[in-house]
Amino acid sequence: MSSLCAALQRCTLQTVGSSRPVAKASQFGPAPCALRTPAKRQAGARQRTRSIQVSASVAQMEGFTVKSVPTKPIEGQKTGTSGLRKKTKVFTSENYLANWIQSLFNALGEEAVGKTIGLGGDGRYFNKEAVQTILRVAAGNGIAKVVVGKDAIMATPAMSALIRRRSLYGGLIMSASHNPGGPDEDWGIKFNYSAGEPAPEKITDKIFGFTESILELKLAELADVDLSKVGTTRFGSFEVEVVDYTTEYFDTLKEVFDFPALRAFMTRPDFSLVFDAMHAVTGAYANPLFVGELGGKPDSIRNGVPLEDFGGGHPDPNLTYAHDLVELMWSDAAPVLGAASDGDGDRNMVLGSHFFVTPSDSVAVIAANAQAAIPYFKDGLKGVARSMPTSGALDRVAQKLGLQFFETPTGWKFFGNLMDADKCSICGEESFGTGADHVREKDGMWAVLAWLSILAHKNKDVPEGGKLVSVKDIVMDHWKQFGRNFYSRYDYEGVESEQANKMVQHLEGVIASSSKGQKFGDYVLETADNFSYTDPIDGSVAKGQGVRFVFQDGSRIIFRLSGTGSAGATIRLYIETYTDDASKFELDAQEVLKSIIGTALEVSKLQEFTGRDKPTVIT
Repeated sequence: MSSLCAALQRCTLQTVGSSRPVAKASQFGPAPCALRTPAKRQAGARQRTRSIQVSASVAQMEGFTVKSVPTKPIEGQKTGTSGLRKKTKVFTSENYLANWIQSLFNALGEEAVGKTIGLGGDGRYFNKEAVQTILRVAAGNGIAKVVVGKDAIMATPAMSALIRRRSLYGGLIMSASHNPGGPDEDWGIKFNYSAGEPAPEKITDKIFGFTESILELKLAELADVDLSKVGTTRFGSFEVEVVDYTTEYFDTLKEVFDFPALRAFMTRPDFSLVFDAMHAVTGAYANPLFVGELGGKPDSIRNGVPLEDFGGGHPDPNLTYAHDLVELMWSDAAPVLGAASDGDGDRNMVLGSHFFVTPSDSVAVIAANAQAAIPYFKDGLKGVARSMPTSGALDRVAQKLGLQFFETPTGWKFFGNLMDADKCSICGEESFGTGADHVREKDGMWAVLAWLSILAHKNKDVPEGGKLVSVKDIVMDHWKQFGRNFYSRYDYEGVESEQANKMVQHLEGVIASSSKGQKFGDYVLETADNFSYTDPIDGSVAKGQGVRFVFQDGSRIIFRLSGTGSAGATIRLYIETYTDDASKFELDAQEVLKSIIGTALEVSKLQEFTGRDKPTVIT
């Protein structure tokens, strides 16, 4: 029998309980087995019948039955760098979630059979129901065990820690990150691989391919698992372990930070912290961490109960959506340190009294102080990295400290490759994501503990009642050493996709006709391109990562379409300029950037293409 006929036969054998094959002959091209003699065809049919009977017996797994349920492809299940995100009503429609999960296991193939995976999410609406579906598909596809967070909770960085500490095959995270939640809002899911990192494109591309051809779901007939109690439920050969979602994560954080020193600082009568969990997943971690482990006051946690709709809010920790915290930090009652995290716990915002730390400055300050303030880095940093749209503040730290430096596209998987190769210790993205190589995800709680550690270190010799070194003091001192990169991001959310793409096409034309030395407003061009990145570890190439104009004074204008929304397009405009003139450090960034913002809008014709006269969010 030819290998092609064998392949076709194997696909047919997967249709136990269904009259519809997983793959048709046309998917493999003309089947040469059709040209065989009648006797040979009859022999082949008898062989197929025997094989189907064997397969049918396998469907009766130890302790449960696997049903083959017919399905059909559903359009639009393309998995991005942060998984698949759609409106909740899309995911709750017939077979939508099950199709994607089945396609995932089809993509993973035999490699995943008999393995253990993690499962959890950010507490949003539909997560608990989704767990039961995922468990049935996982069991039906030969997964041996699933480790689920209690109440279906598992922050994104906590899942990465769980995968790494338990040596899991991978993990599924139910989250749409910072997007709103609820029946009429967003839902999402992604797969993280064996190092705890977001699935690489070689997997996500395969998943998408299977979503376009899927015809069968393999569903185990299982009773619902009680997610409210820690413990193990067994269905014969399949096991579900419900775990405390803090354990592995906190054990990992304790290997990075000096918890006794942080507790001593947190309990000083002259120190105060307010952490806003935004009714998102870190509400499940904040009280056990900041109050239980570190001795903070219970009232230091705001919006600390995770809600399925995030209390009707938008769990994105920025100056617009975390407005209650921002108002507090600019009041006379401001604590020493204010912080917030997002829907799934991987983003962060850091504030001092009357002072906002931009994410670009935050990663630079953490990197500059890490060796002295954080025990995990006591022997120095292996290297640092930032995403291309993030400001050049980290570049200056790397240069002065003699560290390896990498500029990557947006997406944590690029940092993961560097970390796995021991080339990067700390990294960050301007989109409020900061992290290190303790896990393979950005980590909001880690970032807050890093700032807490820096504050504790800077104040170790300040007696109680003395003037504490503040968040603003730390950043001002940093600027005196490295200069200041004035930086801002304008988000235009929910833009009609066609118009957003037309704007990018226009910018491509501007790039093609531009040359070094050309003037754009008050700025002289050094280079203009659409950023391309060749991964130094695996040699893969990522193109079209953002249109950028870099000027001779170091100023930059960057345009990028974001794929994190569930509908429409988000245009992100990044603007930056640098100064080492200390007399200008405290100027308002929007005033300093006013000229280059005007140039950016003129060059892009953004307002003309989108009809927007102002951004949705400014950070």
